Amino acid sequence: QVQLVESGGGLVQPGGSLRLSCEASGNIFAINAMGWYRQAPGKQRELVAAITTGGGTNYGDSVKGRFTISRGNAKNTVYLEMKSLKPEDTAIYYCNLRTPLPLPAEGYWGQGTQVTVSS
Repeated sequence: QVQLVESGGGLVQPGGSLRLSCEASGNIFAINAMGWYRQAPGKQRELVAAITTGGGTNYGDSVKGRFTISRGNAKNTVYLEMKSLKPEDTAIYYCNLRTPLPLPAEGYWGQGTQVTVSS
């Protein structure tokens, strides 16, 4: 009943910038937080950034100072501004939405958008 759609991924050169967008729709009654996770080939999924309804933010150590997460004017949107991109940022980036309910334990997920950083 909840759908998340990411966009904005693509190929970018090292040092470049990219902006990801996520729009959620469906049976959403409340949102605790929205965020971005990424998964590179052969690696575990990791937190990139998250933002709560209260405005608090949380960033993965590897992206602090380079990435910025923000909420759109519409509460069902979230953005990720990525700067100074590095090859190690290459991954599939997934949008995540968490609700006050205990299930799903890790909320809802989008289909992912590929980000490739290469020269």
